[in-house]
Amino acid sequence: LAKHPEIKALMKPDYNLIWVVVLMVLAQLTAFYLVKDLDWKWVIFWAYVFGSCISHSMTLAIHEISHNSAFGNSKAMWNRWFGIFANLPLGLPYSISFKRYHMDHHRYLGGDGIDVDIPTNFEGWFFCTRFRKFIWIVLQPFFYAIRPLCINPKPITRLEIINLLAQLSFDVVIYYLWGVKSTFYMLAGSVLGLGLHPISGHFIAEHYMFLKGHETYSYYGPLNLLTFNVGYHNEHHDFPNIPGKSLPMVKKIAAEYYDNLPQYNSWIKVLYDFVMDDTISPYSRMKRQLKGEVKQD
Repeated sequence: LAKHPEIKALMKPDYNLIWVVVLMVLAQLTAFYLVKDLDWKWVIFWAYVFGSCISHSMTLAIHEISHNSAFGNSKAMWNRWFGIFANLPLGLPYSISFKRYHMDHHRYLGGDGIDVDIPTNFEGWFFCTRFRKFIWIVLQPFFYAIRPLCINPKPITRLEIINLLAQLSFDVVIYYLWGVKSTFYMLAGSVLGLGLHPISGHFIAEHYMFLKGHETYSYYGPLNLLTFNVGYHNEHHDFPNIPGKSLPMVKKIAAEYYDNLPQYNSWIKVLYDFVMDDTISPYSRMKRQLKGEVKQD
């Protein structure tokens, strides 16, 4: 910032995010209706080919909203309510809890017992062969759901209860209106999209140490178009209050800080290398013992 104070101008809400999220919710509602009478093989096909992409993209829209990118820091609660709305087509309550844990991830990156992005000791110990690492990738959504309860359980908040009740009500309405196939499509799209899917490469690309000494990596490939530029991950951790839309501008303005860092151009290759490289496992993360006062959400 001292060298490039113009970056401060990028620290503002991205109001286009609101309309993109609304259109994504409407797209999924349309898909719920269209699949209700299809054969099961086509329900599964479209859940993976289309639903999974929208679902994973929506989790990254929720990531943007967790940083107050939709309405700005002055309207934090508007962002929380909008996150609950964006959560609806995922089928499972996610938004409020994600925000609480994700802020810890930014404040205490790699913090032992705090950052639930760090795999458990069991994951590192058990998923150590190529086949087991492949299974670990398939089961990513389950580990991300269970890991906070094992590493850093937190008291349930009022907003989390509201998130849960809103989600259950929405799921019941979808089942009542369009039946089991639409409900299955919704849930399967979320599970498949966060598991063995090209976009899921970002889970590993962001912080797994393929090169010693480098714990955060950026990805500059085309899938950023579907993921609100989450691939610009060094840029995001440097400036978490800048919306994803503007992160390419950060890289352009401060190119001397980012261009020479290790980077990726393919999340699919990241997944392949993770499975096939015997030196990489869920243990390949930087873990820190935190000292001093720790303030969590």
